[in-house]
Amino acid sequence: MSEIAHPRDAVRLDGAQAQEAAFLAALERGRLHHAWLLAGPEGVGKATFAYRAARRLLGARPEREFGLLGADPEDPVFRQVAGRAHPDLMVLELEGEQGKARKSIPVDEARALPEFFAKSPGRAAYRVAIIDTADDLNANAANAVLKTLEEPPERGVLFLISHRPGALLPTIKSRCRRLVFTPPPQAAAARWVAGAADVSIEAAHRYLEMARGAPGRALRLASVGALEVDEAARRLVDRLPTIDASAVQHMADGFRGPDGARRFELAMDRIAAALHERAIGAALAGRGRLDRWAEAWSAFSDLPGEADAINLDRADAFFTAVGRLAALA
Repeated sequence: MSEIAHPRDAVRLDGAQAQEAAFLAALERGRLHHAWLLAGPEGVGKATFAYRAARRLLGARPEREFGLLGADPEDPVFRQVAGRAHPDLMVLELEGEQGKARKSIPVDEARALPEFFAKSPGRAAYRVAIIDTADDLNANAANAVLKTLEEPPERGVLFLISHRPGALLPTIKSRCRRLVFTPPPQAAAARWVAGAADVSIEAAHRYLEMARGAPGRALRLASVGALEVDEAARRLVDRLPTIDASAVQHMADGFRGPDGARRFELAMDRIAAALHERAIGAALAGRGRLDRWAEAWSAFSDLPGEADAINLDRADAFFTAVGRLAALA
């Protein structure tokens, strides 16, 4: 499959016509809110919408062929946004320098927002900031963003993306206009994933099931071969209490290297899902202790966060968890 486009590079966005119409109506009536909370599950187009709206505010040449907020990809503004080079756009995100992921968005970056908005737009009618995601702000950073929201900037617009809006500060949510994004119909999403990932419709449905219906997340799962990981996780759980040492070692080998953290998180998620299914099956059949399966599910669900928090070797943590799983089963 081809490389997945970052939201700042995406030309199209399917399934968000209502949200784009609401934003355009506010803009055209001169009633544009200074802060927009884009809420919904991961992978349903919130970040893509934010960049599309930002390009419109920054003066990119509209192109209706690509939707209500579509812009000409050859326009200089589109290219500047894609190249992270537009002087009137600021982005706060988890990805740090050289593409390295961080645990949270630090307070220093959030404190730069007032200074950014204090300046007049240099090349556009607005200055725009995108926080991708507000869920990743640490406590101090969230309070710094709140101060910006409490003093709305003139000719400034802030987009806050959130997968879990319920966890945000109520004072942040109350100062934003909310746009809710939901997964598209399953059949349409499956056709899109199948085409974008170059997989069968059956495989696309499986990826969507893993992604809880979110097509963007399903596409990312397809890009890392998540079906193979899911099948390995199911075999591991189905064979309990027997452990295939070679299969466990093969899975652990994938946790090292530059993509190890993502593969580790994916594998733990799929093992936890398989344990959840087995627990339900045991409960319906009236056999086995449900509390043991619940303990095992919790252990694998929490393992990525625990390993990251105390800098555990991912493979060693996995071996330990599998040993405990065999004993529980």
